[in-house]
Amino acid sequence: MEIEQVKENSNDKEKFIEYVKEDGLLLEWASPELQDDKELVLEAVKCDGGALEFASDRLKDDKDVLLVAVEVKGWVLCYASETLRDDKDVVLKAAKRDGQILYYVSQKLRDDKDVVLEAVTNKGIILKYASKRLRADKDVAIAAIKQNKKAFSYISDELKSDEDVQNIINPPTDV
Repeated sequence: MEIEQVKENSNDKEKFIEYVKEDGLLLEWASPELQDDKELVLEAVKCDGGALEFASDRLKDDKDVLLVAVEVKGWVLCYASETLRDDKDVVLKAAKRDGQILYYVSQKLRDDKDVVLEAVTNKGIILKYASKRLRADKDVAIAAIKQNKKAFSYISDELKSDEDVQNIINPPTDV
């Protein structure tokens, strides 16, 4: 599909629905009115969660749109409104896809054990952005270092000498 043709039809909702079903990122070339059309934006983010970047600010604050987008690509939480980066449902769904999102969430959710556990389970090193309290939580620490031993450097000093933690970092060798 020629980009010039796409640009020429920037106000044609029917054509744009067809375009974004093939390539959600074509939402970039839609008119501002269409970038604010919930039906069109939902089609775009279903195809490619990254299309959220081109949605209107109003739709970046729409929980329905965000839940669909982060289901496809968790990292697109970075485009969400501040309100939705503090919404546990949205953040948990994003964390299932991509633990990196912990970097973008509110301070409150960086101290939520469910959210942090979900994030470190698929990206242990992101423990760096968890609250101090959760970096000292044994369950969280173990989940993080099981995923990536480098997360050990971000757990609390008290946990670094814990026997279970040490057995993951330095597995006992059977003689």
